Amino acid sequence: MIDRSHKLPVSRQAGLLGISRGSVYYLPRPTPDADLALMRRIDELHLDYPFAGSRMLQALLRRDGFEARGCHPCLRNNPLPMSPGRT
Repeated sequence: MIDRSHKLPVSRQAGLLGISRGSVYYLPRPTPDADLALMRRIDELHLDYPFAGSRMLQALLRRDGFEARGCHPCLRNNPLPMSPGRT
């Protein structure tokens, strides 16, 4: 698609193809094996415990030897009540 040795600049070639110039230079990094193992275990836990929330999943992951940190800060600081009548 993009020929870096062509006399037409890379930015012009990208423009003609309708893609951003940054995507021409982007090189994806492989996902570490530890992250893949963690994601696989989370998927398994979701199938075994579909009702589990982030805190229960965190405890289950710790039980299995994974280092699991707390839930996302946006979830902790959510000003909306969890259910009607709760504050």
